[in-house]
Amino acid sequence: MKKTIYLLLIVVFASFTISNELITISGKITNTENRKLTIKGESFEKEIKLKADGTFSENITIEYNGIYTLEINKNSSLIYLSKGAKLTLIADDKAFNTSIKYTGKGSIENQYLTKKSNITSQIPDEELYKLDENDFLKKIKEIKSAITTLYNKTKFSDINYKEKEAKHIHYWEQKNLFTYKKYHYFFARLNGFEVSENFPKIDEEINLDNDSDFLFSNEYKELVLTKFYENIKGGDGTITAKDAIPEIKALKSQSIKNRLIQNSVSDINIENINYEKIYNEYLAITTDTKLKEILTANYNNTIILKNGNPSPKFDYENYKGGKIALESLKGKYVYIDVWATWCGPCRQEIPSLQKVEAQYQGKNIEFVSISIDSMKDHEKWSKLVNEKQLGGIQLLADKEWDSKFIKDYGIQGIPRFILIDPNGNIINSQAPRPSDTKLIDLFNSLQL
Repeated sequence: MKKTIYLLLIVVFASFTISNELITISGKITNTENRKLTIKGESFEKEIKLKADGTFSENITIEYNGIYTLEINKNSSLIYLSKGAKLTLIADDKAFNTSIKYTGKGSIENQYLTKKSNITSQIPDEELYKLDENDFLKKIKEIKSAITTLYNKTKFSDINYKEKEAKHIHYWEQKNLFTYKKYHYFFARLNGFEVSENFPKIDEEINLDNDSDFLFSNEYKELVLTKFYENIKGGDGTITAKDAIPEIKALKSQSIKNRLIQNSVSDINIENINYEKIYNEYLAITTDTKLKEILTANYNNTIILKNGNPSPKFDYENYKGGKIALESLKGKYVYIDVWATWCGPCRQEIPSLQKVEAQYQGKNIEFVSISIDSMKDHEKWSKLVNEKQLGGIQLLADKEWDSKFIKDYGIQGIPRFILIDPNGNIINSQAPRPSDTKLIDLFNSLQL
């Protein structure tokens, strides 16, 4: 069974001027089946192939000094690469975090990072945030004290790293204080939880538009993103691209702009009537070439779903046996329900769907339900179809959310309803639900 190891490669800003720097990273990872390392950063990705014995050596041109991620299985560690770094790492995949060793330029910083990670990981986030307020504050103080002691004992070889790490310790504390209310509510399951009046206030002097800090500190990054989304959240709790775009434009940090747009690529979808305007706005703001390609791919996939265009195809297992393809239903209107047995809102639509099916029985329309339940839940799906006496054509998609039809339609939430004409063209890729009277109005307009 394949694993994925995540190595966070951290590169510290030497200045505010970004320039390409050549670094060397080499080493050996034993007891791993994976033969590919992938370094990912903000607007950066690089693959490194391991030899059969797990060794590797690569010269890499980094586009900035900041935080990167090296992925290979499911373990993770922090690693620091300075300007002109030549670093070697040795690790055992079976005990990655405890076995990783560093030599070469930058090894002092990496040894520090490993020890610091051991300190912060002594208590899992869930356990930390479950603590009541007093115990939580006590534990945060205890961890910060241990990190500070380690920091003061370490004789760093890179002064820039030392300066930034001092700020990072502060960001670590602030991030935990800032997120305690939300996470304690979630992990302790306490509805309406509020911190006391004595709970430490967040440092309002932190500059949340600092490119260098964003590329160095994960905790700073989380603070920036969380604060940003909180500030633009509407009264109903929603976040819209309309509200976000002016705020993104106002930022000085291009790295933060790129990340916010990266987090919002799904805004470009057929469900959003302003997807074309949003696409052009995002494209103008970002400087990330790969991100522009992703945005453009989303846009191109979206315009394919315009009304009147040919519908994406499916060919899935039929509850009654065999498989059913969309092409076999040509000549009839097709109303598609994308659902799953575990989806509450989907199941709430079942009685309404059954009424509509009965109302249009014998008409020139087929009702097709496509479940995205996993194959391991095949029996659960089949049992529910039988118990609820679900009508129409009941299909099971082959790869859940990754099923081609689901991905082609850009479906990100269910239930989702789609109406296709007798020629296989899209009438409405966001058709009304069975419980919505607009569905009957739509059918009547088609003279069904």
